[in-house]
Amino acid sequence: MTEESVVRIERTFAAPAEDVFDAWTSPEVMRRWFHCGPDWATSEAEVDLRVGGRVRVVMRRPDGTEAEMHGEYTLIDRPHRLVMTWTFDDDPANDQLLELTFTESDGSTSVLLINSRISGSERRDSQDWGWRACFDQLERALRR
Repeated sequence: MTEESVVRIERTFAAPAEDVFDAWTSPEVMRRWFHCGPDWATSEAEVDLRVGGRVRVVMRRPDGTEAEMHGEYTLIDRPHRLVMTWTFDDDPANDQLLELTFTESDGSTSVLLINSRISGSERRDSQDWGWRACFDQLERALRR
């Protein structure tokens, strides 16, 4: 794996680990934040939270087009770790890996996201932008 095939982001949220973990695993909460900007929407979110269970997200861009992502949970250690495969509908051959680590300290939670096995630098750059934008939306959702 080359460095260009990995997105690594760490961000701290003013919320307990349970709440941040739930934001990644509750379809209702995911629909509030799992998109790249305030003018985007999450039209669908489905979660079968068990090892071997599926996760599916459909984001709607401002122009009305949609992007779908899905994966399968491979590790669930609530509220500390979440690992899943991750595939985009526009690149189904690129089966990626998404690893999330949640670390709580003094009521805030740091999330380390490692998105690996990304096919190429252009897609990696796009996903880096997308995850950072999604984290901005997550921060807003957790303030509610």
